[in-house]
Amino acid sequence: MLLYLFDTLAHDISFFNVFRYLTLRGILGVLTALAICLLIGPGMIRRLGHRQIGQTVRDDGPETHFAKAGTPTMGGALILVAILIATLLWADLSNRFIWVILLTTLAFGIIGWVDDYKKLIHKNPRGIGARAKFFWQTAAGLAAAGFIYHTAQSPVETQLIVPFFKNVAVELGPWFIVFTYLVIVGFSNAVNLTDGLDGLAIMPTVMVAGALAVFAYVTGNTQFAGYLGIPYIAGVGEVLVFCAAIVGAGLGFLWFNTYPATVFMGDIGALALGAALGIVAVVVRQEIVLLIMGGIFVMETASVILQVASYKLIGKRIFKMAPLHHHFELKGWPEPRVIVRFWIITIILVLSGLATLKLR
Repeated sequence: MLLYLFDTLAHDISFFNVFRYLTLRGILGVLTALAICLLIGPGMIRRLGHRQIGQTVRDDGPETHFAKAGTPTMGGALILVAILIATLLWADLSNRFIWVILLTTLAFGIIGWVDDYKKLIHKNPRGIGARAKFFWQTAAGLAAAGFIYHTAQSPVETQLIVPFFKNVAVELGPWFIVFTYLVIVGFSNAVNLTDGLDGLAIMPTVMVAGALAVFAYVTGNTQFAGYLGIPYIAGVGEVLVFCAAIVGAGLGFLWFNTYPATVFMGDIGALALGAALGIVAVVVRQEIVLLIMGGIFVMETASVILQVASYKLIGKRIFKMAPLHHHFELKGWPEPRVIVRFWIITIILVLSGLATLKLR
């Protein structure tokens, strides 16, 4: 939005040409989203508390969580508002990648909002129900996948790029739609499963989004893409602004979500952010790298799958409790220790993912 204004002003005042640089708009995106969260966050938290939109706690969970009952939730709305405003202000709104990413993120946010609303306002512990949630996630995921597939302007946009190899790419054809759907929906639910401790999900999301911003920038730049031996995709560099908005909004939300949290993001935030990471990885063609960088999300999801499968097959549980972070809590780790150690692991995994840019 502001880009169009500054482009017009640049015809008469050369200073405004500086806003055409992606890096500057990315920085402004971070700062804008951060400022929005810090400015409107306290008021939103007060309103959530006043309306008694508070967190419910599992009876079979760690006893230390009982004190969290009633803490305002659905704070993910704050994240989405900050991301939306920052992206609309600083991104090129004629870019097709920006719109498919924004609309997909908002679609999953709406699904999460309805689920939270039914749980917290209507006091329905099932929310919208597993089948209804999965149906709408499938609809949104397939719509996004179909749009990307049918608007692809080069073959590389629908290939599976294998990291560590310069010339290895798998032609997916129409299977690209199924694969993309699995990445978006899978990561949406993975982040949702991870969101169980104060700041546990949001900081890894920030770190992965920051790394994906780097991938978007180099993939959308012919010189960097050629030097690094990665496919060039025209226009995908603009996704950096969206990723920057996630970083700013995530850091702003962490200001209130850090231990002990004064607000939780709820499904509205977790489902939306997971879907955002998934679809960004798809458009920059780094789905496998996303699995590396988002290893914490993958581990949390795998722990739930293994726990359920083990109990149904042999009647025994592998972990004290799933998702994985609860297992360590029940082993006696204080909550801050679990959180920070998972953050440290994410830093290592994100750096490993970024290393694939050069190790080819």
